[in-house]
Amino acid sequence: MSAIEVNGLTKAFRTYKRQPGFSGAVKGLFHRQYEQTLAVNEVSFKIEPGELVGFLGPNGAGKTTTLKMLAGLLHPTSGAAKVLNHTPWERHDDYRRQFALVLGQKNQLWWDLPARESLELNAKIYGISKERFEKNIGEMTELLGVKEKLNVSVRELSLGERMKMELIASLLHQPKVLFLDEPTIGLDVTSQKTVRDFIRRHNAEQKTTILLTSHYMADIQELCERVIIIDHGKLFFDGKLSEIVDRFANFKLVTIQCKNADKLSAETLSSYGEVIEKDSTAIKLKVKRDHVIPVCKALLDELPVSDIDIQEVPIEDVIRQIFSR
Repeated sequence: MSAIEVNGLTKAFRTYKRQPGFSGAVKGLFHRQYEQTLAVNEVSFKIEPGELVGFLGPNGAGKTTTLKMLAGLLHPTSGAAKVLNHTPWERHDDYRRQFALVLGQKNQLWWDLPARESLELNAKIYGISKERFEKNIGEMTELLGVKEKLNVSVRELSLGERMKMELIASLLHQPKVLFLDEPTIGLDVTSQKTVRDFIRRHNAEQKTTILLTSHYMADIQELCERVIIIDHGKLFFDGKLSEIVDRFANFKLVTIQCKNADKLSAETLSSYGEVIEKDSTAIKLKVKRDHVIPVCKALLDELPVSDIDIQEVPIEDVIRQIFSR
């Protein structure tokens, strides 16, 4: 049985369209105009138990709306979803005890209390014994490097420390499904790596099913083998991260080391590919994928090449290209 199963999930929002000016405001009192926006449009996918899946899309694509429906915070306009064999928006207690939602820009900890007191409150809500609470807290604060910050007021914690405490609060009851929405947003590179390492380890040891959204491709590349991409509310891609480059990048990057490279004319180089960078010793070309072998042969035969390097396009560039469609 799949941990998460989504079929034709759709969420439409009706927004008031106000006419400009004072006269428009007056007209709006008597004859309001509304427009409908499809935030999520017939999205379907399945996630198996223990999978860690990246959920990608540009701003406004419908990622957070989807997560909120799967967490039971929003009712869909149409479609169906099952998480751990529960319909999320029915909000059964049994389901709410088995999942957690972490929103990178929202706080669940009490701002003026020490983090430990908020965590103790969560433990009471979920009926966690004191022994299990102390064990879980000890292990997670040690891994995240915040053991000494438990008795510090949440408002006095740094952004990275707060995010780590939010993660601990969400995982305290050891949920079977975890929805992570931008968990590393605004964090420095050190905190990002610590959070990523923690998520990877937790997923491996606890077999927690995780759906992760992030605009940091380092998060996705290090944690996810599979990604789901939605754009304008519709499913665009569902498959292995490694397949994205093969499917959506129709060129490779060819770099040659060559004496007096800067003296080669643009006309000469354009016959091999598009020039991306050029200096006195090296030239980087963008070459169509199916032309790479003949182009490399021509470069070696016709130019004084001392070294040649062929690389795939960085995944960040491919994703950016997809988002800008």
